Amino acid sequence: MALSDFLIVGAILFCLSLAGIFLNRKNVLILLMSIELMLLAVNMNFIAFSHYMKDAAAQVDGQIFVFFILTVAAAEAAIGLAILVVMYRNRNTIDVEDMDTMKG
Repeated sequence: MALSDFLIVGAILFCLSLAGIFLNRKNVLILLMSIELMLLAVNMNFIAFSHYMKDAAAQVDGQIFVFFILTVAAAEAAIGLAILVVMYRNRNTIDVEDMDTMKG
């Protein structure tokens, strides 16, 4: 498979995640899943570029970036889901419009 095949699949995943963010303005869970899909599309591009690079050091750099992105994505998902659970317990809804009335 060529590099362009991986980049096309990554672009399709990225566009699907953008569509999920812009078309869905109510459900927080779908917004979080769209952000995760966006990060996975970026990770696929990093892995594809690192695989097709000729320099051995550059091949490892893309994979290191992927590990950092996966770490940030896991932390974001954990914090986002924790906020989502607390919001559902307090308000019995997960609508985005109700998040602006939260008090700390």
